[in-house]
Amino acid sequence: MRSFLFGEHSLSTLSTAESQPGATVPARSAMTPRQTLQALSGLLLGMFVALLASTVVSSSLPKIIGDLKGNQAAFTWVVTATLLATTVSTPIWGKLADLTNRKLLIQISLVIFTLGSILAGFSQDTGTLILFRVLQGLGAGGLTALVQVVMADIISPRERGKYMGLLGAVMAVATVGGPLVGGIVTDSIGWRWNFYIAVPFAVAAIIVLQLTLKLPKVRKKVTIDYLGAVLIAAGVSLLLIWVTLAGNNFEWNSWQTYLMVGGSVVLLGAAVWVELTVKEPIIPMTLFKNRTFTLAVVASISVGVAMFGTSVFLGQYMQLARGATPTESGLLTIPMIGGVLVSSTVIGQLISRTGTWKRYMVVGSILLTIGVSLMSTLRYDTSYVLVAVFMFIMGSGVGMVMQNLVLVVQNSVDPRQLGVASASVAFFRSLGGTIGVSVMGAVLGTQVAQFVKDGLTGLGAAGAQAAQGLSGGAIPDVSSLPAPVRVIVESAYGHAIGDVFMLAIPLAIVTVIAIAFLPAKPLGTKTALEQMSDTPADTIVAVSADEVAATPRTGSMPAVNAR
Repeated sequence: MRSFLFGEHSLSTLSTAESQPGATVPARSAMTPRQTLQALSGLLLGMFVALLASTVVSSSLPKIIGDLKGNQAAFTWVVTATLLATTVSTPIWGKLADLTNRKLLIQISLVIFTLGSILAGFSQDTGTLILFRVLQGLGAGGLTALVQVVMADIISPRERGKYMGLLGAVMAVATVGGPLVGGIVTDSIGWRWNFYIAVPFAVAAIIVLQLTLKLPKVRKKVTIDYLGAVLIAAGVSLLLIWVTLAGNNFEWNSWQTYLMVGGSVVLLGAAVWVELTVKEPIIPMTLFKNRTFTLAVVASISVGVAMFGTSVFLGQYMQLARGATPTESGLLTIPMIGGVLVSSTVIGQLISRTGTWKRYMVVGSILLTIGVSLMSTLRYDTSYVLVAVFMFIMGSGVGMVMQNLVLVVQNSVDPRQLGVASASVAFFRSLGGTIGVSVMGAVLGTQVAQFVKDGLTGLGAAGAQAAQGLSGGAIPDVSSLPAPVRVIVESAYGHAIGDVFMLAIPLAIVTVIAIAFLPAKPLGTKTALEQMSDTPADTIVAVSADEVAATPRTGSMPAVNAR
């Protein structure tokens, strides 16, 4: 048997796969706060890398797409390509987390994400940029799925609230710092460096994870549902392609629409059938028998729309409707992230201290609905003070709901399904965000084109000349436009971006209802590894060498190396 050093304690790992039915393995002793923070340091740094690399370009995307001669559809797909890859890969990473070495998986996902970031910096057109953003999304899917799973391994649900708040704080710092750093980098040395800036952080995260994170390794045959993954990817992708093209390349009510939507329904229906029949489904349909899981999935969809839609379109609003530079755009969105930072940190501490979570999540969902409704009133000349208040309210709602949805699901499922359950919630959140951004982007493009056309018609000959310069749907350089045309374009983007937030209001109301019906189950006081130690046969736990020596053997339990 081999032991490994975890903080200040020498531990060993055991697999009970060969033990007799009903046998249990003693749980490892609880970790001290210091050991927990040491183990979390690499996880939080990894999440920081993913968020920084994705948010650092948010304030620069209008300039990036303009330099690469892209249009609104390309702008939307640069974002949705990453979200789609993250969405499709998240449940796969989650399933792998239940079957194999979670620490190694996190490191692999960091390497993939970093490689995608570097390659994206070399993009020469929007097509290659979208391709490399897909690679980034594959790595981000691993980090999204695995960080919270590993947190559940080493922290009990009751204590996890405050650490979820810490994760929320890291997310807020990365999200605040990303646009600011991205704007400064873009304005000073060029937007390509936005993609390189995360590389040193990624290398540091890999090293810290290797030194601080010690987890037991499962020796279990890995069976991946490749057919299900392909069907889910194909069905969702076809739906997103339809959303992007409909209204521009063909009418919404057309044979192309019927073909693409029908094909998507068939593919996703086949995916459900496969998930019901395979041995190791990517998304086990049995999870939907759990009321908490089902309601959390419903709530996560609209949270994804609010979170991703806001991050995408606020940058456009600040630069194209208010004439801000990329740096100014990052600064102007601080109230949104401030809301996330304050609410996630404070509420996380309160949940851990009291063990009560539902009241805070209900309040958060209501704030989210109010914030989205207020954002739908945006116009190009809306007072920034009001815009800041709107952003703070919506950010507070997102911070109170997003991470805690994962927490309540982890608290209610079998610990052996922890990875796939956590990843499935993240999957549906990303799916909601991906579809939401695609729909909102398509509506935005159509609305802007119509508003600009109507506005330029009133300028006569000058308007006709300006219309030729704005043809093709390309995102304009607002600062270079003549004053009358600039006002029209800014007004068009301001009005259209406000209108697209109206699409999220019904979903936000659904979130309130779903959270209100969540069972108020008390948070547990055992970590996932401690819970699995109380279950028979096929589980893995970490125990001390002294505990192993003192424990009667009920069957052959070969040692499993920690990595």
